[in-house]
Amino acid sequence: MIRKITENDKAKYMEYVNIFYNSDAVLHPVPKENFENTFNELMSSSAYAECFMLEEENKPVGYCLIAKTFSQEAGGMVIWIEELYVEPDYRSKGIGTKVFDFLKANYPEAKRLRLEAEEENEKAIALYKRLGFTELEYKQYIIE
Repeated sequence: MIRKITENDKAKYMEYVNIFYNSDAVLHPVPKENFENTFNELMSSSAYAECFMLEEENKPVGYCLIAKTFSQEAGGMVIWIEELYVEPDYRSKGIGTKVFDFLKANYPEAKRLRLEAEEENEKAIALYKRLGFTELEYKQYIIE
């Protein structure tokens, strides 16, 4: 089951993001207050971001955090899959595929799904390619 995060999920969400940001799925850790800020945003609005808890047998097994943006290049809304975490015992069991099916079904107005992956995250990259994602051939730049 995939459902929208609630206030009652805060402890599990915080546990999961701590695991995620200490894994090889990300370049570097982020300040823990960012997790609080994100959770507070998720509880107050769905304008910019939404989070979904992933469950199997009524038990949390992961989460998916998305952000919404508009792209002229894509011709409309873009859903950024910011984070997708599945507990190790539940990986390679079709949950990732279910998440992407869910996003396509629940955001039919989205012109593009977009995500990033570390090169070392080979299993995730294999899933993304199997689902039809293509690698972008340009670099991204940021100012913080």
